[in-house]
Amino acid sequence: MTTKGPTIGFVHTVLTLSATFSALAKELVPGSDVFHIADESLLGVTRRTGTLSPATKRRVLGHILSAADAGADAVVVTCSSIGPAVDAAHDFVPVPVVRIDEAMADEAVRIGSQIGVLATLRTTLEPTAALVERRAREAGTQVEVVSRLAEGAFEALSAGEADRHDELVRGALRELALEVDVVVLAQASMARVAETLTDDERPVPILASPRLGMQRVAELVAQLPKR
Repeated sequence: MTTKGPTIGFVHTVLTLSATFSALAKELVPGSDVFHIADESLLGVTRRTGTLSPATKRRVLGHILSAADAGADAVVVTCSSIGPAVDAAHDFVPVPVVRIDEAMADEAVRIGSQIGVLATLRTTLEPTAALVERRAREAGTQVEVVSRLAEGAFEALSAGEADRHDELVRGALRELALEVDVVVLAQASMARVAETLTDDERPVPILASPRLGMQRVAELVAQLPKR
């Protein structure tokens, strides 16, 4: 009898992330099937209101449940801005649900006591900083979180000014790296900027969520019953 690989359902708020996570799943979870649910309006509404509303949380839960109903053995939510909705979903969903940034937060807590969190959106910065603080408490570790917003970077990217976005993120990264033991990137889009820094410009580890998160997913699905 042939053993079927796991099915992983992704919930995105950015359409272009599907290709990134399909590639990571192929590399880190060989033999897996993947599918994607993308809803850009979740992030748009959260940005406009400045908070993750109960209505948006219900919509996130609906997407997660839809992924489970479609046959996902595990559901991965790739947007940190809606991460708190994932925490509330565990009691309602019959399969494991993973916040893509949780493994990154755990690694940061393991590395240092002064943890920098960098974002280009405040609605992403605050949930990520809160996640790091919570995971530190759960690990019995005391940390100081230094939150930093790369002002104007998101607006530049939205206006099609990718070079300006990268310049602003790079400058914020250089400054923050001098103040902390480790830097956490609250948005996956900043990872490529971090990769352009020289060794002198990155005196501390700089962590991004996609690979670390998918490594955790790989560990999780490896423990699921074979089908």
